[in-house]
Amino acid sequence: MGIIMGIDIGGSTTKLAGIYEGKMIGSVKVEAGDRETLLFGAIGKFLYQQGIGLNELSGICLTGVGASFFSGDILGIKTHRIGEFEAIGRGGLKLSGLSEAIVASVGTGTAFIRAGKDGYRHLGGSGVGGGTLLGLSSLLLDEDEIPRIILLAEKGEIGNVDMLIKAVTNQEIPALPNSATAANFGALKRYASKSDLAIGIFNLVFQTVGMLSVFSCLNDSVKDIVLTGTVTEIPQFGDTMRQISDMSAVRFHIPENAAFATAIGAVHSDI
Repeated sequence: MGIIMGIDIGGSTTKLAGIYEGKMIGSVKVEAGDRETLLFGAIGKFLYQQGIGLNELSGICLTGVGASFFSGDILGIKTHRIGEFEAIGRGGLKLSGLSEAIVASVGTGTAFIRAGKDGYRHLGGSGVGGGTLLGLSSLLLDEDEIPRIILLAEKGEIGNVDMLIKAVTNQEIPALPNSATAANFGALKRYASKSDLAIGIFNLVFQTVGMLSVFSCLNDSVKDIVLTGTVTEIPQFGDTMRQISDMSAVRFHIPENAAFATAIGAVHSDI
């Protein structure tokens, strides 16, 4: 059996994971160009990095919102189409080692999947995600490169942007530290710097994802939330999830290779 490529064609990024005998041997991410450029660019980059030819591939598993634009076999290789929700759920469970969980795929937007022995059920989603982060950063910071936004945010003072609990009450609120956010961008100062705005944007997006994750399992016995997608690679994202976990009864998991979870899940689907 040869190498199987799982390819997740998202709204703005295509992720590819190469799987051989059940293990990931390499991955690539392509973030520019039209769908065809994203797909074939990812395949070509993977083959080049691994030093292999097309003849060493035994299959391709396509998933993601962009997969529907491609029909038939790709480059003459047997190609399977895998439902995105199933791929998200399977990938989250595979990487986390859990048997049941809420899997949140944080891409351009965010999707929430209930994954477990009863299958993979789409709970809902949000338009807030990586696309929101980049759009607001482009508008407010004139920046659209994540590494530069991360550096800006590291120097930001959130009190110059967000209204915090300690600013609205001097009484103790159970389970809410006085440093918690009362209103995103609710205390924006005229003198707020780009760094302040950057951490404010991160806070807005990450807190929305985190709290929607918490809400998604309020009426469920499962309290494990697996976070996947490219946004999980941002250091401040993990910091925010830890803060939310401390205020709620959930356990967040950001597994290794979380950015490629959906692509990995596509390969491990029932094909």
